[in-house]
Amino acid sequence: MKKDLLSISDLSSEDIRLLISRAVDMKAQGWLSLLDRKILAIMFEKPSLRTRVSFEVAMRQLGGHTIYLSPAEVGVGKRESVPDVARVLSRYVNVITARTFSHQTLEILAGHSGVPVINALSDLEHPCQALADLLTIYEKKGELDGVTLAFIGDGDNVAHSLILAASLVGMNFRIASPAGYRVQDRILRLAQDYAADNGAEIFCTEEPRLAVKGADVVYTDVWTSMGQEAEAEQRQQIFTGYQVDGELLSLAKGDAILMHPLPAHHGQEVAEGILDSPQSVVFDQAENRMHLQKALLAEMLGGLEMPLAGYR
Repeated sequence: MKKDLLSISDLSSEDIRLLISRAVDMKAQGWLSLLDRKILAIMFEKPSLRTRVSFEVAMRQLGGHTIYLSPAEVGVGKRESVPDVARVLSRYVNVITARTFSHQTLEILAGHSGVPVINALSDLEHPCQALADLLTIYEKKGELDGVTLAFIGDGDNVAHSLILAASLVGMNFRIASPAGYRVQDRILRLAQDYAADNGAEIFCTEEPRLAVKGADVVYTDVWTSMGQEAEAEQRQQIFTGYQVDGELLSLAKGDAILMHPLPAHHGQEVAEGILDSPQSVVFDQAENRMHLQKALLAEMLGGLEMPLAGYR
């Protein structure tokens, strides 16, 4: 049966661990021919560097092909209705990855598509980013259970996917956000349920220092996402005090790593030069988008028959 990935909540703890295991194996193996004669449609409403290139290269390294559809070519919901786009693409390709402004667009697309649909970013979640982040943390820390991640900044789509993914695999999640910019209550309640089942802890605060103290991972993201440009000046004032700099990072464990999904605004959410520090793993994190997505695509398009040699 068709299975979509619109939210981290579409996956179980076992699913996430399997994808990480497969990604570790596939990263070591390089080019494969698992998806010969398979086609991925990449349909974007928003611009992208990492998401587009990582998906295109991932599909190519698996022996498949990609078709990129720009906003001007499709005009989703304007030139052509979302259901019609889904029904047409389903006749041509084997899987669709979509980057949209509205999460509802993804839900409609998946509801009318005969092939799997992958969320490549929406206003609600960014599941592929969160999965690649967990792969990176596993590589750097050797485990996920009991690892403490501190997220500093806006409770945005990345934060939503991260809090769900972390709580599913037994990671502790702390988030420091200004009042009015916390993760959505619905997402928080779901994550708390997952955390209770998996022995994890969730802590929400407005104080970055409390979140970072003793953490294994310090994570931040832009203060203003695409589509929020009109709020940029207001947000910059509100988020003053939430910048990750050397002083804040020093409160984490001595071997803590620094993460950011990129693109970064140097001098805003991160201090100038800090992404070049020894603790920063942001470019390993960016590379791992490709490796995790290879595992995801291979699993979605027929499953994998490879020995488990990676994650334990």
